[in-house]
Amino acid sequence: MERHNNFDALRLIAAISVIFSHAFLIGEGRQDIEPLMWLTGGQSILGVVGVFVFFTISGYLVTQSYELTRSAPRFAAKRALRIYPGLLLCLLLSAFVLGPWATTLPLRGYFGDGGTYAYVVSNFTMINPTHTLPGVWFTKWGAGGAIDGPLWTLPCEVAMYIMVLLLGLLRAIDLRVIAALIVLGMVGIWFDTTSSEYFAGSALWLLAFFASGMGLYRLRESGFVNGRLALLACLGLVLSVPLHSFVLLFPLFGSYLVIYLAFAPWLKPLPAARFGDLSYGLYIYGWPVEQAIVWQNGYTMSWWALFAIALPVTAVFAFLSWHLVEKRALRFKPRAAAPAGSKLAPVAVER
Repeated sequence: MERHNNFDALRLIAAISVIFSHAFLIGEGRQDIEPLMWLTGGQSILGVVGVFVFFTISGYLVTQSYELTRSAPRFAAKRALRIYPGLLLCLLLSAFVLGPWATTLPLRGYFGDGGTYAYVVSNFTMINPTHTLPGVWFTKWGAGGAIDGPLWTLPCEVAMYIMVLLLGLLRAIDLRVIAALIVLGMVGIWFDTTSSEYFAGSALWLLAFFASGMGLYRLRESGFVNGRLALLACLGLVLSVPLHSFVLLFPLFGSYLVIYLAFAPWLKPLPAARFGDLSYGLYIYGWPVEQAIVWQNGYTMSWWALFAIALPVTAVFAFLSWHLVEKRALRFKPRAAAPAGSKLAPVAVER
């Protein structure tokens, strides 16, 4: 399907922003000097906003996917083929290439440790995922033992897929339900449920962004997404900073701007997928690549040098992941035609 939009470009920018922000944490062990932290008075880093962008776009496209599919098994197959093949390759490379290279244990001890295999299984099934590998510690900072930090969002995203499926089966994907979900998610942000040790807290914290994407999909043909409201959304997002509500109000203003920019008539669609849909690969490979680079450099590194080296290296992994695994898996993806008369859908390969 033709892509007369900038979803690919926005996802690519979001993935790069995650790698950029993590360069501060992994290289220097601090994020207080990250640009968005400075601009928002310590309210958010750019990488977290990248996650917000991913979930907003996902809410839009996954809702579209369900409405085009109208079949629970087909919908589940489409979502699984988008997430799991690329994830499995990343986990196998982390556990059986990166881990043996970086571990302080003898190889016999590393491969004889159940934690090596538990890392792959738990993160693939997303049941009580573990974040470390035996004897592996990359930096002298607190996050030095985390093999792939961004993976924490994937169970949350899968939970959103299940939510869309259940709402679809109940015929409850309407604006009243979506508005309630946005409010519920904003309550989660207000109480900062992401700091909870329970998975539900993280999913609740991201709910408002995904639900905003759902709502904007439902409003796609109403004229609600337009330049005048986009200016008001810009103003609202700017004012949210002195109100110390940047994250809380992002589902209302930031998510609106994400969807507006995807379809802005004055913004020519950028060929961001010219070499493949690399955003997912960039997102899941960025952290382990940065960890490995810092480890090789002696446990510390300036953020700018780390980012400059890690981005092209990660892009190579993302390119290979897309062309060798993800793209091939998507050939088995059930497809459906767009509904007649739709102005904005179908719009892109679903995240």
